[in-house]
Amino acid sequence: MKRFMDDKDFLISTKTGEELFHTYAEGLPIVDYHCHISPQEILEDRHYETITDVWLGGDHYKWRLMRANGVEERYVTGDADPREKFQRWAETLERCIGNPVYQWSHLELKRFFGYDGVLSGSTAQEVWDLANSRLAEDGMSCRGLIERSNVRLICTTDDPADTLEWHRRIAADPSFNVKVVPAMRPDKALGIEKPGFGEYVERLSEVSGVQVDSFDDFKCALSRRLDFFAEMGCKASDHALDYVMDVPATEGEVERIFEARRGGAEVPEEDVLKYKTAFMRFVASEYVRLGWAMQLHYGCKRDNNTAMFERLGPDTGYDCINNHTPADQLADFLDDLKESSGLPKTILYSLNPNDNIIIDSIAGCFQEGPAVGKIQHGSAWWFNDSNDGMRAQLSTLANEGVLGNFVGMLTDSRSFLSYPRHEYFRRVLCGLMGEWVETGMYPDDRMTLGTMIRDISYNNAVRYFGFPLEEV
Repeated sequence: MKRFMDDKDFLISTKTGEELFHTYAEGLPIVDYHCHISPQEILEDRHYETITDVWLGGDHYKWRLMRANGVEERYVTGDADPREKFQRWAETLERCIGNPVYQWSHLELKRFFGYDGVLSGSTAQEVWDLANSRLAEDGMSCRGLIERSNVRLICTTDDPADTLEWHRRIAADPSFNVKVVPAMRPDKALGIEKPGFGEYVERLSEVSGVQVDSFDDFKCALSRRLDFFAEMGCKASDHALDYVMDVPATEGEVERIFEARRGGAEVPEEDVLKYKTAFMRFVASEYVRLGWAMQLHYGCKRDNNTAMFERLGPDTGYDCINNHTPADQLADFLDDLKESSGLPKTILYSLNPNDNIIIDSIAGCFQEGPAVGKIQHGSAWWFNDSNDGMRAQLSTLANEGVLGNFVGMLTDSRSFLSYPRHEYFRRVLCGLMGEWVETGMYPDDRMTLGTMIRDISYNNAVRYFGFPLEEV
């Protein structure tokens, strides 16, 4: 019987997989090209008083599990004592057999705090004391956690109207060697149906210096902000979509829709889709101009619990998988881009794992040289970044495409303790490759295997996004 989370063979079932991980993947640096951590906290080098602050603050993965275990909300997001919150979390975690959060949590305890035991209700006090003692040490601040994780570059998630002041000040600080660059997330500019759209247009007008009286003006304002982000080192955008829509409209129609909504009028769903299609076509053309990668996250139905949304707001654990994914519109959208302004480098992520093979089959229609892996099937995301989910995404990509060109893992996290997820992914990758070798599906060519593992784990992302980093 294997020991729980053994450093040698955790998530790996073959000797070849173990050797691949320890020879080629272990200890590689990290490029975190999509996350939600705060650049302000990095600049200010925030220190955490308790493990509750760094572990439970903002982590809706854990919040969902606590609620499912009957924990009252005051111990989840409320004002309960941090020690009591941690106790409720420990009592929840011990029941989460098979859940990736169980494995991530213990991997984080091992890597950051040197704890080799098992967190449960009965061990919560010893873990609390150990973790809080370690958090008080030098090198356990935000920057210290990043550096000890061997992170080379972080892409944060930033609105077009953001000043990027935190990024500017981080870049000017010679004491911190990790690159922190913005990634543009223009959800507020896209979300014409959302409350506050008119106010957002005014804000973007002010920060860009462009008087916005039309959709053409709005595009001009966005273009200026894109150029500013590029000057600040941005290499990618990110979009949260219900699904990838392709509902064409004339320029006059889009102007009418934009003007009506900017004036406060409600617009029908068909007009919302027409606007969003026009918006996405425009920004995609800008990404081609700038050489950016476009990331499309879709397949999520958000904020399903109305009462809790009104109480806590978004990103608090009340989202789910949406099975409404019109594959024909995704294919048509990519084709329309290719036929008009050109198709940027694109990474497709669906929250619905049933879309894996759809993504790979569509991606294969738009690959073209000299770009390597121009259309990417993004890593298993959110509800899928488990052992099973990662293996499914990797296997489908291998079946339908070129796995060796995959840009690999990202944290997509708000926590500075999430970097062991890269180790988790690399173990899954090496475990899967080892199985293929030992079952005769691929030759035991260690040089080729090692190159692919290093590339998928690090180098491919550096090349794909064009980050100013040395390869390994």
